[in-house]
Amino acid sequence: MISFLTLLEKEVIRFWKVGFQTVAAPVVTALLYLLIFSHVLEAHVRVYDDVPYTAFLVPGLIMMSVLQNSFANSSSSLIQSKVTGSIVFMLLAPISWRAFWAAYVIAAALRGFLVGLAVFLMTLVFAGVHLEAPLWILTFALLGGAVLATLGVIAGIWADKFDQLAAFQNFIIVPLTFLSGVFYSVHSLPPFWQQVSHWNPVFYMIDGFRYGFFAKSDISPWTSLGVVALCFVLLAGLTLDLLRRGYKLRM
Repeated sequence: MISFLTLLEKEVIRFWKVGFQTVAAPVVTALLYLLIFSHVLEAHVRVYDDVPYTAFLVPGLIMMSVLQNSFANSSSSLIQSKVTGSIVFMLLAPISWRAFWAAYVIAAALRGFLVGLAVFLMTLVFAGVHLEAPLWILTFALLGGAVLATLGVIAGIWADKFDQLAAFQNFIIVPLTFLSGVFYSVHSLPPFWQQVSHWNPVFYMIDGFRYGFFAKSDISPWTSLGVVALCFVLLAGLTLDLLRRGYKLRM
């Protein structure tokens, strides 16, 4: 437990010491999205009959911030350690690969949760939203953050340089989040693209999280929870296997 807590503390301090960049900057980005999209589309788009578009947009932006920052934290930390060579000190430390994974995932999910909470508090100024089912909100925020944090660990292990990590984020993470229903309901899409959206795991994270605000969603929150939980189990199993074998970590 000492080695696990030490690594966890190191990861939390790492992003907290540059909080202006790791927490404040993503909040500003989310607010810009909210201001621009709400100004342009508020009078033209209505997803749910009794929910203004600005209010509909808020949960999607919060969850997008949680997911992207969870991924960014674990992936950037690992690739920095590999590029600078400091990863060797963690590999030599008496820490199990399970504790190694848990420390990175918990710290990354914590950063995502803090960013999401900050976005939520700031958006209260621009949109009145009600929490119909807070437990669903908390569940999807934590589980979704853990999924993307685990995916960040995989990306950090796989990438050998920052360019590869940037490609992973730009061609996988960003499309998955932007095409998951953050800015729209999938029911507004043609039937073919609705079916395609259902193959996107991030869609279930966004939709389940939004259910906690309005008690309305495109599909059942229990279905979303099952898909997200399955993704977490599969990704966690893959990551633990990579760490156990020392894939791209042990020379």
